Amino acid sequence: MTALILTFIGRDRPGLVRAIASRVAGKGGLWLESRLVRLAGQFAGVVRVEAAPERVAELSAALHGLEVEGLKVTIATAEAETRETPELLSLELLCLDRPGIVSEVAAALTALEVNIEEFESEVVAAAFTGQPMFKASARLSAPAGLALETLRQRLETLAAEMMADLSLT
Repeated sequence: MTALILTFIGRDRPGLVRAIASRVAGKGGLWLESRLVRLAGQFAGVVRVEAAPERVAELSAALHGLEVEGLKVTIATAEAETRETPELLSLELLCLDRPGIVSEVAAALTALEVNIEEFESEVVAAAFTGQPMFKASARLSAPAGLALETLRQRLETLAAEMMADLSLT
């Protein structure tokens, strides 16, 4: 089987997931995992599928056929995972919203060679004041030689600078 990563984006409307899933199934593909979300009137997703090597071209053509319906689709062949399954850490962050938050957190993680496996964020209203609060959660994987305490100290320093609530577990 050939593993593929599909990405798509288009104006949100009922039936988008069905349109993609029916084309995958119709070409004998297996839907293995996905992350799908509606943001600002658009629906976007990343999907990992498998298909028989001789059916990949057919599947690709069927999926690209959705572009006439306004759905932009990209397809990439997935590389085999060669690294060991890392221990995943959870990061939660909450602070007043302002420009640069994601950039600063990503820079701190990159400096320690920590990989972001998943990331979700949103801006929510603070409970009593209604001020915009940036809320994020992430799953991280750290390199084998990095002590958890080193990562924790770096993130706590950043949280103090940002006046943010941060937890790492």
